[in-house]
Amino acid sequence: MIKLVLIDVDGTLYSADGVHPRVWEAADKARARGLHLAICTGRSGAGVALGYAQRLDPKGLHIFDSGAVIVGGDGAVKRAANLARDAQRRIVDLADSEDLELELYTAEGGFFIRRETEDIATHQRILGRKAQIVDLMAAPGTTVRAQFVTRDGAPWQRARAAMQAMDDVDLHEATSPNLPECNFTSVTPRGVSKLSAATWMAAQMGLSGLAQVAMVGDGDNDLELIRAAGLGIAMGNAPAHVQQAADRIVGRVENAGLADALDALP
Repeated sequence: MIKLVLIDVDGTLYSADGVHPRVWEAADKARARGLHLAICTGRSGAGVALGYAQRLDPKGLHIFDSGAVIVGGDGAVKRAANLARDAQRRIVDLADSEDLELELYTAEGGFFIRRETEDIATHQRILGRKAQIVDLMAAPGTTVRAQFVTRDGAPWQRARAAMQAMDDVDLHEATSPNLPECNFTSVTPRGVSKLSAATWMAAQMGLSGLAQVAMVGDGDNDLELIRAAGLGIAMGNAPAHVQQAADRIVGRVENAGLADALDALP
């Protein structure tokens, strides 16, 4: 029986119009039935995303930064995987050489950029957070995740290929309903993902591995966990290959497909 439901944010909980009111109603009913609900997102554990986590379960654990950080509903960091300094240098150098937009995040809530462009400004509004403009190799704190915010083209394809050749990092690609033209590619230490974080969380909760976990998502960065979870649920707006990997498909995010998913769970 499913005990824990992991919920992606962009394209699953959140649409271009925000969170559908019916989702919160379904979440309240699911918790009343004894289900644990948790955010599982590429976003960092601050701003709007932390508010979503606290709304879903203020006492539970939540996965942020593509699995690099696990945060309690009180905002306290429970687990973090730091990005090696050498890897950060190579990523920053790639952004500089290809003139791409890069964001850095720390477990403590630091949010840093190299400059502010229109896409970066829009992204800050989506996150409900303001970034600091700094030399990215001099950003305070310890980085857990880097994120490229790019539009497709030769510079991004070259950078993407270079990072895929690195043996100490993993890439997690996602989209946002409010910036559909942009690619959001998170970079974490090798082996760090939503799946690795979910496995750790399930153990902390005393569950029987991922067999008692459901994952609701819509993107490539959800695919691994949708396949591994006891119940993998894809949104109706998910690409065909994500839907094909799921055990169940629900409605689109703007039509409260997440509410349908929660209502169907015992």
